Amino acid sequence: MRAAVAVMESEGVDVVFGVPGAAILPLYAALQHSGIRHLTVRHEEGGTHAADGWARATGKVGVSIGTSGPAGTNMVTGLYTALADSVPIVCITGQAPLAKLHQEAFQAVDIVEIAKPVTKWAVQLKEPGQAPWVFREAFRIARSGRPGPVLIDLPVDVQKGLCRYDPELDAPLPVEVPVPAAGPVRAAVRMLLEAERPLILAGGGVVGGEACAELRELAEQLQVPVQVTLMGKGAFPEDHPLFAGMAGIQTQTRWGNAAFLESDLVLAVGARFGDRHTGDLQTYRRGRRFVHVDIEPTQLGRVFEPDLGIVGHARPALAALAKEAQAQAGGRRAGEWVRRVGELRATLPRRDDFDDVPIKPPRVYRELNAHFGPDTTFVTAIGLYQIWSGQFQHTYRPRHYLVCGQAGPLGWEVSAAIGVKCAFPDRPVVAVVGDYSFQFLMEEVAVAAQYRIPFVIVMVNNEYLGLIRQAELGYDMNYAVDLHYGEGGIDHVKLMDAFGCPARRVESPGDIAAALAWAGAESERAQLPVLVEIMVEREANAAMGPSLDAITEFEPTP
Repeated sequence: MRAAVAVMESEGVDVVFGVPGAAILPLYAALQHSGIRHLTVRHEEGGTHAADGWARATGKVGVSIGTSGPAGTNMVTGLYTALADSVPIVCITGQAPLAKLHQEAFQAVDIVEIAKPVTKWAVQLKEPGQAPWVFREAFRIARSGRPGPVLIDLPVDVQKGLCRYDPELDAPLPVEVPVPAAGPVRAAVRMLLEAERPLILAGGGVVGGEACAELRELAEQLQVPVQVTLMGKGAFPEDHPLFAGMAGIQTQTRWGNAAFLESDLVLAVGARFGDRHTGDLQTYRRGRRFVHVDIEPTQLGRVFEPDLGIVGHARPALAALAKEAQAQAGGRRAGEWVRRVGELRATLPRRDDFDDVPIKPPRVYRELNAHFGPDTTFVTAIGLYQIWSGQFQHTYRPRHYLVCGQAGPLGWEVSAAIGVKCAFPDRPVVAVVGDYSFQFLMEEVAVAAQYRIPFVIVMVNNEYLGLIRQAELGYDMNYAVDLHYGEGGIDHVKLMDAFGCPARRVESPGDIAAALAWAGAESERAQLPVLVEIMVEREANAAMGPSLDAITEFEPTP
């Protein structure tokens, strides 16, 4: 196992998240003599989410470790989350001895077969001599093409074996960076130049492909407005005059939807056309042509057939488009379309300046935007608070807005924030959580407390399952969504105190700013996670609908 650990070190891994157990102890025996830091998490799902957050923040491959049996099954949600959002992680599980696998041995489960649908590769080590090469291949697969998770299963007797390995003669395997063909690039630029109202749509592949500079160069050269998907937030600075907002049925801006509906061509790069972005496809596609650029060939045409498909890595693809644009058109000045997008931005904002008590959710995000600077990394998960975050929060830099987009596992945020803070100890980190999501993996607060990992947790608490209640309105019911915060419920401030961590509850909008300032200072002073619980109105809804036509202003239910 020393060979496997040496491979991880050479692949840039400096921290791993895991739970030791009998079937994985040979790997831990090798790990203890390495330069890799290990954090003992409280649940294997939390470990995978922490590795996920570390990977999203760094762009490198995160690592999570567990023992046999339920450790691996607990990792499945984290594997699915990483696969859905194209995040490179490697999960390592212990296993019963090879000779016992068919005998229903203690905690012997076929985790490889279980994990195959939610990984790019799931493999069990059969011989000690495979160890360095299987680990090398795992990191290569996780990073290549559309990135994603890999699972390595290690029978305990194989872990104890010996192999010949010289780390001085080994290095990471090369990762192919597909370059687009010249013909489709020329055609795409012609389509951009012919369009009257073109948009560039930047998805998560632009962030993951480190292609943000190339995106900006192309947009500025042709003066084409840029929209981002939820996974693409941060790919283009939101204070740039060419920023055109977000389109979608949930995480969207009103003016972004309006601009999209007025567009006649969309150049989508590294975007998968998720259903929460597109809504009704007839509305989404009507009146506009699409050019789709993606590193994964089978992604083209998966949701709908584009007018032009281009296979290529986002960075060289955008660089090639910019070079071809220079050749065909040179520099261009902003025209009427750019001015129109600016007009929409100025005239179709959502209100966020409410002074009401109980607090209206948009006011929370107004205060977050005002208090935390552009270097802050925000982490958020799924629910009404994610939708409001996408609608109201401002992002200016790549890898500074991290969200579990497609899988949407509750409980993701605290663990992911731990991973981000381990990657960048000097960067401010804020986890925006819902009350119910926080409770899914709230034991992971103990990890941050034990290892003195400081970050701010902002809880948007409406005291029940707000998104589900909003969905239930279509069924004319209000069933099974009350969390009973009165007698027998959870007091989150007292809960944080039990972990040895500071917390404060806010019930007036005028107190939010002071509470955020206190939390940031107290977190750094105590080197602990600090909670600000903000009580918002129970009946608040997020503006969303079945298609992009739903651009109504935020209107809370009376």
